[in-house]
Amino acid sequence: MHHDDVGVPYVLMQKRSWWSHHGGTWGLPGGARDSHEDAVTSALREAHEEAALRGEGLRVQGVYLDDHGGWAFETVIAASAERLAAAPANRESTELRWLALDEVAGRKLHPGFAATWGEIQGAIRPEMIVLDVANIVGARAEHGWWRDRAGAATRLLEDVAGLRLDHPVLAQWYPRVVAVVEGAAKHVPAVPGIEVVAAAGSGDDAIVEVVRESRPWERVVVVTADRGLRERVSELGAEIVGPKWLLSQLGDR
Repeated sequence: MHHDDVGVPYVLMQKRSWWSHHGGTWGLPGGARDSHEDAVTSALREAHEEAALRGEGLRVQGVYLDDHGGWAFETVIAASAERLAAAPANRESTELRWLALDEVAGRKLHPGFAATWGEIQGAIRPEMIVLDVANIVGARAEHGWWRDRAGAATRLLEDVAGLRLDHPVLAQWYPRVVAVVEGAAKHVPAVPGIEVVAAAGSGDDAIVEVVRESRPWERVVVVTADRGLRERVSELGAEIVGPKWLLSQLGDR
């Protein structure tokens, strides 16, 4: 999927060849998983085989699972910075087209895709989690954390980087994670999969700036218990969850 400059979402759709299952209907490029593949790997392979698309420039956001007990469809949602040129690369498609989100339901859809589209479309916008690291570390109450704030912050970020976060719709969720650090912790080392922002001054001010600079169509979730900060980011349209939401997934009590 792709959002244009004014935030209109587009989805790359496939019109299926007449001889295929439910031929002539619109759905998504895809196919069966090889035994050694996970959902993301197989989806990227099928996108190349059917639409001549490569994985470069795509950011996987999550996987939606439609489980029928013993077999399942897994829909991989990936964002592209542009509407990539796509054309049928084999006989399984007669057409590939970028459709604006509100145009999709007006097409003759593959029944399997149509059955889940109502839920999937609510999860295609980019999502970002902003961590108020100082607040979360304090709530974690790790023994001696106040004597080594940088070490406590680093351990938190490493734990988060290895975590599969819960999502209300997606079975696998890969949000953009931004961690704001401040004071004695602002020189923490880079952690793969997490964007670390070192606050030049107030950590709260830096978090507000991160939220303000997010894209208008991006869902932003700020993890903090700070009442004043919660009010400031709420005014900018962000959602707020407390540190317990994150710490419970880390197994902290």
